[in-house]
Amino acid sequence: MKVQTTEHPYIVRIPGIAGGEPIIKGSRVPVRAIVLHYKAGESIEEILEAYPHLPPAAVLDAISYYLDHQEEIEALIQEAEELYNTVRFLQEFDL
Repeated sequence: MKVQTTEHPYIVRIPGIAGGEPIIKGSRVPVRAIVLHYKAGESIEEILEAYPHLPPAAVLDAISYYLDHQEEIEALIQEAEELYNTVRFLQEFDL
């Protein structure tokens, strides 16, 4: 699989990994996952507790990527929430 680099050194896209959305290089952690922690008001230290395998610079770069590409990441967050709600609905009614 071809790694697609971005203008952010820790952020890449890899077709077939996380649907090709931006992830932290060397992991499968999508930028949107870090952003959800950030938007919840968590500190960098708290985010690193959730992702101890990531270097602090990668977490900061994910937040920087979000600030540069807010519309894209917000759309990915919305898409993931809609999928979660659909699955939850189907499970609730055992469909």
